[in-house]
Amino acid sequence: MTIIFRYCIYHSFKMQLTRVASFLVRGHSVSRSGAVLIKNSYCVSAVRDSTALLYRRHGEPSQAVQLESLHLTQVGPESVLVKMLAAPINPSDLNMIQGTYALLPELPAVGGNEGVGQVMEVGDKVKALKVGDWVIPRDAGVGTWRTAAVLKADDLVTLPKDIPVLSAATLGVNPCTAFRMLTDFEELKPGDTVIQNAANSGVGQAVIQIAAAKGIQTINVIRDRPDLQHLSDRLTALGATHVITEETLRRPEIKELFKSCPRPKLALNGVGGKSATELLRHLQSGGSMVTYGGMAKQPVTVPVSALIFKDVKIRGFWVTQWKRDNKHDEDALRSMLDELCVLIRAGKLSAPACTEVSLQDFRKALENAMKPYVSTKQVFVM
Repeated sequence: MTIIFRYCIYHSFKMQLTRVASFLVRGHSVSRSGAVLIKNSYCVSAVRDSTALLYRRHGEPSQAVQLESLHLTQVGPESVLVKMLAAPINPSDLNMIQGTYALLPELPAVGGNEGVGQVMEVGDKVKALKVGDWVIPRDAGVGTWRTAAVLKADDLVTLPKDIPVLSAATLGVNPCTAFRMLTDFEELKPGDTVIQNAANSGVGQAVIQIAAAKGIQTINVIRDRPDLQHLSDRLTALGATHVITEETLRRPEIKELFKSCPRPKLALNGVGGKSATELLRHLQSGGSMVTYGGMAKQPVTVPVSALIFKDVKIRGFWVTQWKRDNKHDEDALRSMLDELCVLIRAGKLSAPACTEVSLQDFRKALENAMKPYVSTKQVFVM
């Protein structure tokens, strides 16, 4: 059980508290599942310093990142003080530190683009947030690998506190990417098929679960590995219809699979190179391949025959751009998060397998996040 706030017992209801020193909130003790265990009143000291994972140069993440202490600025009228609860390491976070991502914050920068925190203090003009709310960043570049931060209220969106902490911490990037790709490119109906590579990734696991909840079949392609059967069983337990290797996808026998399910309307590519080309070969005529990642660091090659004779559509997707395009449409993001939270509560969408680590163990966590064939997500728990 993690005690979210450092507190002293509240003795007098008439005590006058200032925002600079301390303020009164309804205290909570929260388990890893996110369930509220006790509710009492406490006097909470305002946080004025933060421990953060900072990088001052681009390079290999485990070498470029340093653990530092930062002094927090005073909470302004339109800002909030947030105590971070948990924040994952995603491939895009590593790419930012390496200097290879499309979005690069000014240096020095705090690492991390995703995570969940709890509001501890609100500015005078903040109306949409209140003390105790769980919040996640609306956009990339906030810097979530830290114990606390003063952030603009408009840069945050609330989540319900009745979902698991790890689900909340990993909701804003991969499940949103999966949801949008399953929604925005093809009109999928129950019984339709989606094929994807990188099926064991965070996005891939979310695709499996969201598709299963909608009655959509999935063909899930993974690389051969020592624990292949264990991984295949885990993806099947999540709702995968078929789990196959890259090698199987290239064999003529793959045609047998399509006797039990229709050819895919949609292909989701997080790898690139030959793997993407193989996905294209199995698309229905007029189907779409959506590329959201390039783990192989190889270009996507499209056969001319696929374009001429099958009229396939080649698209790309970046969830950060989607959020920016819909910045002024509050309902677009809110409705997506609400629908995903409904699935979480129903037990139909779980967080990927996670390894919880402290900020102090950041070097080991960053090194593990870079290793191949690691199917668990490293998550900093503050």
